[in-house]
Amino acid sequence: MSNGTEYTPPKVWSWDKESGGRFANINRPIAGPTHEKELPVGKHPFQLYSLATPNGVKVTIMFEELLALGHAGAEYDAWLIRIGDGDQFGSGFVAVNPNSKIPALLDRTNPAKPRRIFESGSILLYLAEKFGAFLPKDLDKRTEALNWLFWQMGAAPYLGGGFGHFYAYAPAKWEYPINRFAMEVKRQLDVLDRHLADNAYMAGDEYTIADMAIWPWYGALSKGLLYGAGEFLDGASYKHVNRWTDAIAQRPAVKRGRMVNRVQGDPASQLRERHDASDFQTKTQDKIGA
Repeated sequence: MSNGTEYTPPKVWSWDKESGGRFANINRPIAGPTHEKELPVGKHPFQLYSLATPNGVKVTIMFEELLALGHAGAEYDAWLIRIGDGDQFGSGFVAVNPNSKIPALLDRTNPAKPRRIFESGSILLYLAEKFGAFLPKDLDKRTEALNWLFWQMGAAPYLGGGFGHFYAYAPAKWEYPINRFAMEVKRQLDVLDRHLADNAYMAGDEYTIADMAIWPWYGALSKGLLYGAGEFLDGASYKHVNRWTDAIAQRPAVKRGRMVNRVQGDPASQLRERHDASDFQTKTQDKIGA
């Protein structure tokens, strides 16, 4: 698709240059660390290493919701990982997540034997089971929540790595991939809209980790906050998705969770690191400066 010419793949692909576009400097076909760097450790049972992307926001919302329910054992330190700078390729981070993606979590409830948890869906499920919250005990409802949790895990790569990349981050705009992935994302929005027409939340009448997983991606998309594509995808037309999005956005714990590890937008909405509940009042970027 380069310069309007058809691409003929070689018999064996090799990496001989950056592919271009945003994030080209951190894309590579191999795993493992690029440099030695230990991770900081704070005072709380949970150490989160993340950034306020949709995947990162899922987990900070979950922590804030758990704390709002009174689960003091869910206190956490949230450390900023700047993925544009390659922090995720430091040796300490790779030891927690060999896939070098945020978020990554260490459960240090037993400091002698810390437990690593990576992949946002795995983290949500781990915390839900550990604290007995936001995952229904009824088998039918639990199964429905997990259906939608794993739906998000499978669907979002088409939204982020597919549509988002070609619409917002690729070095040029090509009609075929944009159309292909726009069609798929609109199909996904229609799946959600039809389901939410008959359900208050993803698993029925109960707010669960399925909502926490889906909302940062598809709620932001429907409101035009993701990739600047709200008008292009006609996000406002999915009225049930928007109703659900607005309801979740009003939750105090969601408002707090969205702020953690955020480095863009209104400085008052950025709590780049979170180490105490009081940080929301005293350490947002508008209060501490550059």
